[in-house]
Amino acid sequence: MTALSAYDRIEATGLWRPTPDDQRREVIVSIGEATLTITDHNDRALAHWSIPAVARANPGQHPAIFHPDGDPGETLELPEDEAQMIAAIETLRNAVERARPRPGRLRLMGLLLSVATILALGIFWLPGALRDHAVSVVPEVKRTEIGTALLTRIRRVAGTPCTEPQAMSALARLSARLPAPEGPARLVTLRGGVREAAHLPGNIVLLNRGLFEDHEEPDVVAGYIIAEHLRAQIDDPLRRMLDHLGMMASLRLLTTGQLSDEMLDSYGEDLLTAPPVPLTDAALLTGFAAWSVRSTPYGYARDITGETTLGLIEADPFASEAPGPLISDADWLRLQGICGG
Repeated sequence: MTALSAYDRIEATGLWRPTPDDQRREVIVSIGEATLTITDHNDRALAHWSIPAVARANPGQHPAIFHPDGDPGETLELPEDEAQMIAAIETLRNAVERARPRPGRLRLMGLLLSVATILALGIFWLPGALRDHAVSVVPEVKRTEIGTALLTRIRRVAGTPCTEPQAMSALARLSARLPAPEGPARLVTLRGGVREAAHLPGNIVLLNRGLFEDHEEPDVVAGYIIAEHLRAQIDDPLRRMLDHLGMMASLRLLTTGQLSDEMLDSYGEDLLTAPPVPLTDAALLTGFAAWSVRSTPYGYARDITGETTLGLIEADPFASEAPGPLISDADWLRLQGICGG
């Protein structure tokens, strides 16, 4: 006991009574190795009290009355003039008390640690886990349903999709010529709203009408379709949607299979205004080679000077030999009038 050395072999005179029925007798009290020793004047030991088990019956009062913890019948009285011994016993008692393990405090600390762990899991792990689980279990038919519902909400700001009958057949043939890994995409041409192109869950690709009306060859719109296919492979459209909407959207989708109109509107606004995820020239060139499409027209469509897209122009995989046609000239003319003008 570290506090003991300062009071080693302190002695005092007091009155000791072994039981309530006995007479008090004068004794000598000394502090030894973790014990309080009570002896008579002939130096015969009468009692040994363990200091950690000493209790005081009247804190702050005099004479100070001590007893073994749990046995208030055996008492030791020390008068006020034995202040040094009283102070020594109190100091040692306090030192022992501070050193005692405190189960309540440990339980509180354990509870707080558990709560902190749960909160951390809720903040950092659970949202991602719910999102990943939803992305992995939602079937393709449900993805298509979500994408169609999202398209319906987008139509409120982007207008009705262009559906000129003959052009729609040509659009289907262009989609078949440029299939995504999961099959031909549903290509939807909008009069406005979308910048150039965007991808919805369910393999739905939105295209701005300008990609057909403002360019002389179908390689440009094909380039934007390829870019969307690549973005969908890098970042699943449903995952991106749930990332934007947060944990409650993932939970709602898993429990009800539906997303609210407010959630769809929120994501639709973000989709139409956010810049597209950038793709490296290497990724794009790999895609152009895989789908057998020239990259030069797409490069100049993105930058008419070609300065920022020089890599796509100079490394065109079909710079010296043209690939097979995307669609017929007649189909391209139909697509240029897909919105009726």
